[in-house]
Amino acid sequence: MAYKSQTREEILSGIIETETHLNKIQDVDVLMEQILTEARKVVHADAGSIYVRDGDRLAIHYAQNDTLQKQLPPGQKILYSFFSFPINEKTIAGYSALTNQLVNEPDVYEISPKKPYKFGRQTDAVSGYRTVSNLTIPLRTSGGRILGVLQVLNALDEQDNVTAFDKDDELYMSHFAANATVALEHAHLTRSMVLRMIRMSELRDPKETGPHVNRVSSYAVEVYDRWAFNNSVDENESKKFRDTLKIASMLHDVGKVAISDLILKKPARFTEDEYHIMQGHTWLGAKLFNEIESPVDKVAREVALTHHENWDGSGYPGKVSVDNGEPLKTNPSTGKAVGLKGEEIPIAGRIVALADVYDALSCKRVYKEPWDEDKVLTEIKGLRGTKFDPAVVDAFFEILPSIKAIRDRFPDAEES
Repeated sequence: MAYKSQTREEILSGIIETETHLNKIQDVDVLMEQILTEARKVVHADAGSIYVRDGDRLAIHYAQNDTLQKQLPPGQKILYSFFSFPINEKTIAGYSALTNQLVNEPDVYEISPKKPYKFGRQTDAVSGYRTVSNLTIPLRTSGGRILGVLQVLNALDEQDNVTAFDKDDELYMSHFAANATVALEHAHLTRSMVLRMIRMSELRDPKETGPHVNRVSSYAVEVYDRWAFNNSVDENESKKFRDTLKIASMLHDVGKVAISDLILKKPARFTEDEYHIMQGHTWLGAKLFNEIESPVDKVAREVALTHHENWDGSGYPGKVSVDNGEPLKTNPSTGKAVGLKGEEIPIAGRIVALADVYDALSCKRVYKEPWDEDKVLTEIKGLRGTKFDPAVVDAFFEILPSIKAIRDRFPDAEES
């Protein structure tokens, strides 16, 4: 944390070092969460939120609160409700985005009646938290476009007493927001490239929708976070991997672009031959990432290839050549490729396998109605140790409230 005892030069130097770290993060969602974390450190804020502009509205993407977090068991995250509101003068965040101005309120319950905005007290009332000081700044690109708003709450002194944000804090946040916005622009470019590939898949496969890949990738990251906590994975290592996993898991079914429309768009269940052809989307997707140039390429290849492998070795495509799908090792009794088993399957593939099945069962398809939630969860429990890695299933159920919140956040078009 940045305490008042640090010199201005030391704090600004730390902000520059943070910029280098932020620019290494590739996924825009992971980056926003880290921006909020680092911004709070810069000004020693107890809580905060980050909002993203969507047309003429702001939507909350992440919220953090150390006071409330300390009340939870280790490894558990604070749940927050996803909501959006108009960009106008009525709220502090909306006013900041509308006017492109920093807002610093020492006590949000004592805002001057002459000001156009008010503080919404509902969140405090529900959570039992008392918001006092509020520092809000727009995230503006060099071209003047507002990407969102960064808001930090309740500045703390060295004794952890709530105090107001001062002029130095305004300076630090202004520097930090400028640096963070550059990193966000880079991450948006990466996300745009990924979404283009997904839209290409969506043109071919009506099930491969934006909400589906957003849900699966978000489920995957949350499950990984809990799995990493349960397995004492180094925090720096887990932060890097979750960034890579978020992008890679969005591309899990990209190989479907090579499958015939007659199969992809068939409004019924597949025949045995059609199902065999459909299975080829795994190695065909992995083939797109044969030239490994980054950690994302490596994990995207693993996810595409292994997200239909089963913990007990009964999945597909098994041990095959990524170049042509031919078996590298066959089962004498079936003549088919030997499946990957247990920890032969990379952790990314094991996690996306569960995330993908949960989403498929929970959602409507042309050949089925969505399953009831209890039925879906019973099915997943029943497949623990056969289809799914037991440790991944355990992590999934430990964060079930987060899973349900993600599902509500990214509804299919007909459910919205």
